[in-house]
Amino acid sequence: MKIESAISSEHQRLIEIWEASVRATHDFLAESDLIELKPLILNEYFKAVSLNVAKSDDEKILGFCGVSDGNIEMLFIAPEARGQGVGASLARHVISTQGVTKVDVNEQNEQALGFYKHLGFKVIGRSPLDGQGKPYPLLHMQLTL
Repeated sequence: MKIESAISSEHQRLIEIWEASVRATHDFLAESDLIELKPLILNEYFKAVSLNVAKSDDEKILGFCGVSDGNIEMLFIAPEARGQGVGASLARHVISTQGVTKVDVNEQNEQALGFYKHLGFKVIGRSPLDGQGKPYPLLHMQLTL
């Protein structure tokens, strides 16, 4: 596996991974939320972050991570690649190369919460609404070394 910067021609594949991953892990989101988020991520959010992709030896994209201001803004793994260390590799990469120390996690996403705790992040705060003002509480986490 290798990690490299994403290029714009890969964005369509990244949004496909995002949707498949969200459907597998974010069962608390309504279908209308997914429909609303998808074009925002594709047309705005991807451009607002430093995007890294994890690729297999045969160049298949396994997952991606977007970072802004030392914060992991998005980390999504293709469902068929989950549990193989792709997410941990991406997270460790952006921690070491981009100085990441923070991440916000949906409170209902217990898998992600456990994942980040395993990497050394601790909950330092909570917001009752997500970034879109929806009633999906966020846990603010910070890396503790």
